[in-house]
Amino acid sequence: QVQLVESGGGLVQAGDSLRLSCVASGRAVSSYAMGWFRQSPGKEREFVARSAWVFASSYYADSVKGRCTISRDYAKNTVYLQMNRLKPEDTAVYYCAAALRELTLATVNNWGQGTQVTVSS
Repeated sequence: QVQLVESGGGLVQAGDSLRLSCVASGRAVSSYAMGWFRQSPGKEREFVARSAWVFASSYYADSVKGRCTISRDYAKNTVYLQMNRLKPEDTAVYYCAAALRELTLATVNNWGQGTQVTVSS
């Protein structure tokens, strides 16, 4: 099991940038695939991005592709989500997630508590 703590959310205007951080702690953190999901009010939680892991490359949802970059610092046990050109529809609670297999909504083993991102128009 790993524990995940997110930070970096906030209130921004459309077109601005934010960088979310997720610090992982626990045993064998490097064994976990890590990434980000988000959930807006009244909507299901959705995949945003996962970092490169084992032989897999980073992967992004179509909704954020070209605007977001995910990175992972193994020395700091931290995964980042750099979000640029934010849109009001990016408003959501963003959750860090970890899995022992390829990261999908179905394979997540551990969730962070979430960080709110609000984008005003």
